[in-house]
Amino acid sequence: MTIKNPIEWSGARFVDAAHFVQAAGRSIHHVQDTIHAPEPAVRRIRVVDLWDVLRKGIDDFGAYRSDVLFLCTIYPVIGLILARFAGGFDLIPLLFPLASGFAIVGPFAAVGLYEMSRLREQGVEARWMNAFDVFKAPAIGAISVLGLLLILIFLAWVGTAWAIYMRTLGPAMPSSIATFLHDVFRTPEGQTLIIVGMGTGFLFALLAMTISLVSFPLLLDRDTGLDTAIRTSAHAIVENPLPIAVWGMIVAGALLLGSIPLFVGLAVVVPILGHSTWHLYRKLVP
Repeated sequence: MTIKNPIEWSGARFVDAAHFVQAAGRSIHHVQDTIHAPEPAVRRIRVVDLWDVLRKGIDDFGAYRSDVLFLCTIYPVIGLILARFAGGFDLIPLLFPLASGFAIVGPFAAVGLYEMSRLREQGVEARWMNAFDVFKAPAIGAISVLGLLLILIFLAWVGTAWAIYMRTLGPAMPSSIATFLHDVFRTPEGQTLIIVGMGTGFLFALLAMTISLVSFPLLLDRDTGLDTAIRTSAHAIVENPLPIAVWGMIVAGALLLGSIPLFVGLAVVVPILGHSTWHLYRKLVP
């Protein structure tokens, strides 16, 4: 390896940027080319099947434990940064909406975990570096667009949560977390905040789940096209309302437990849920 002069280094970066732009252009064209692809069949499952899904997810986590813990350390770090951001800039009312956003953007953040489960399913030995193989997937354009859509839903949820707070306990900001908790749980306005906030949050979470339940694994596995992946995901929910409702509660409960000890538990919860989601996709789409 030789040290390049500034002109050579700048030229190499320019070439890399050109290759990236070309790849991005190909990805966008690929999204257009795969529109209206045939929708795959959707299987009906039972609630008991979810335990098999979780068992396989935990098994994948055990096989990749050191790798995924290294990869997923970012999640508790992000949680702590969000907590510090909320506390340091008088945005304590947004702490819960920001933390609950993991449920909305989680399917996108776990794409690398799906790839690791897919490779293990095929008998291929995988390491944490293989999580980045998704960038080479033919459907990376569609995956990116869908991920951006989830991010927009998350931002809309945070904005809506802020508006709900301003209409109930606002516009004054709480002086401490203790004061905020007292206002939320011990005042009529706080009870309104809880009811309206939870109901609205449920609708945002339902929207995110409807478009992403099996979309990311399906795009990674079969490259069916963005619109087809979203339709298949919605179809899977319509065909399996009870099991998917239970799965939603499992995800919400696990993320809550993982967030309580300063978000540290997310380093374990997120990979287990990510690997399990791949196996849920396998159950739903034969």
